[in-house]
Amino acid sequence: MRALLLAAGEGTRLRPLTLRTPKCLVPIKGKPLLHYWLENLSGAGVDEFLINTSYLAKQVESFVNHSKFKDAITLTHEEKLLNTGGTLLANEAFFQNEAFMLVHADNLCFCDFKAFMDAHAKRPKGCEITMMTFKTDNPSACGIVEPDKEGVVQKFYEKVQNPPSNLANGAVYICERGVIEFIKSLGKKEADFSLDVLPAYMGKINTFLNDVYHRDIGTPESYAQAELEYGF
Repeated sequence: MRALLLAAGEGTRLRPLTLRTPKCLVPIKGKPLLHYWLENLSGAGVDEFLINTSYLAKQVESFVNHSKFKDAITLTHEEKLLNTGGTLLANEAFFQNEAFMLVHADNLCFCDFKAFMDAHAKRPKGCEITMMTFKTDNPSACGIVEPDKEGVVQKFYEKVQNPPSNLANGAVYICERGVIEFIKSLGKKEADFSLDVLPAYMGKINTFLNDVYHRDIGTPESYAQAELEYGF
């Protein structure tokens, strides 16, 4: 399987940490977030990676060039951010008409990724996306999902006060080829995955619960929490 690791954002909420370091390279226990994704996904059988760059791109390029995974990595630079859907469209050929993993690589995540891929292979009929979910300790700051008894998403609550549960979208997906075709049909060069794609796929999104560890490294507070929690 191939994976797109989204790594181009500025990480404005994480400033001042990200004033000189791209968010995807912020270190946890001395290793950049990107390293954990490359290591963990490679171990699960992902053999090709596409990483988009923009903010402080030279640092990401240097990291890749010195990484033991460099031969499996393709970089794509965006002078202007394309949003997730736009990045998928601009790099359509990379995915070779096959299912692919879509990862927001500014999270710290440990998971049985082989089980995640197996859950997608065994997804309920009609589902074209498998979404990783996790139990969050801050539901109002996350996108909360409401699946049915088969684990298929029926409702989505994006950062609302008093959401109905703490089952959150981990922003890690496995998508079928048809998702790219749908994005094409929107006629947008900068389609947003959360706003333009996920709402259209209600009832067609399978879920996989990551019960190991997942944290959005979005603020200095969550970053500090991850540093304390790592090594669980």
